[in-house]
Amino acid sequence: MTILRFGGYQPERSVHTRAARLFGEALGTSLGDAIDFQLTPQITAAGHQAADLLSLTESGELDMCYFASSYLAARVPELGLLDLPFPGTDRARMWQRLDGAIGARIKAAVAARTGYTVLGFWDNGLRHISNGVRAILHPRDCTGLSIRTLDNRFHQALFAALGFTPRHLDVKDLGPAVRDHTIDAQENPLTNLVNFDLHKTHRHVSLTGHFHGIALLLGNSSAVAGWPAHVRDAVSAACAQATAAQRDFAAKEDAQCLALLQADGVEIVTPDAIDLAAFEAAVADVVARETAALD
Repeated sequence: MTILRFGGYQPERSVHTRAARLFGEALGTSLGDAIDFQLTPQITAAGHQAADLLSLTESGELDMCYFASSYLAARVPELGLLDLPFPGTDRARMWQRLDGAIGARIKAAVAARTGYTVLGFWDNGLRHISNGVRAILHPRDCTGLSIRTLDNRFHQALFAALGFTPRHLDVKDLGPAVRDHTIDAQENPLTNLVNFDLHKTHRHVSLTGHFHGIALLLGNSSAVAGWPAHVRDAVSAACAQATAAQRDFAAKEDAQCLALLQADGVEIVTPDAIDLAAFEAAVADVVARETAALD
């Protein structure tokens, strides 16, 4: 029997955990008693930081996890291709790129520089800005506000260019920091805004769509290589099934979460009311430097 230990950091209702459970079900259907799929949906409940998923998987304590690609960009510069801001909202075009040559390049780079095998690209949502101070329509509205960011140098440089004071916090610490006003603002997909109840404190949401987040579906490279061929084939097929479902969940979740926020009375600043050209101009120099480094 092959034991496959999969870790996550999201609640049961999240698009990620739903897809992880579907992945396990697909494996069970394909392999039956030959697989023991063990899912830990929220490692933070056991006292871990969410980012511990990366070290736990790379060390072999877990066999698989999902995590935002931006956290590995310092080790794998090619992942910076996924972090260029204001990518638009055409999900189909993005998946076409990631399921093709760009995705293959990223998979090879991750394999060469880390102990991971990329098994899929999951939708981590269009990222927007929320805060508890004021509506944000222009970069000048960002001045003087602290913002929680991912642990990513490029992200922090972008938000500093907009006028924010960036501060990295683990997902585990994000909710408390929003509720006690340790930070003024944060940026996340709408699903995280709802799943972590951030909207109860942050009553201003600006639909900037400044990043389209990608979560890498990661396997421990040694574990993947050590699986019998029929298990690797089953995992590949289950990953494809779960990835298609996860992307569909994520697209539908955007509309559902937006409706929930509006019903709850959160002030939604729509893209047509935001000076997106001013936002893009404010970060142009930072983007140019990053793009040059990727060439």
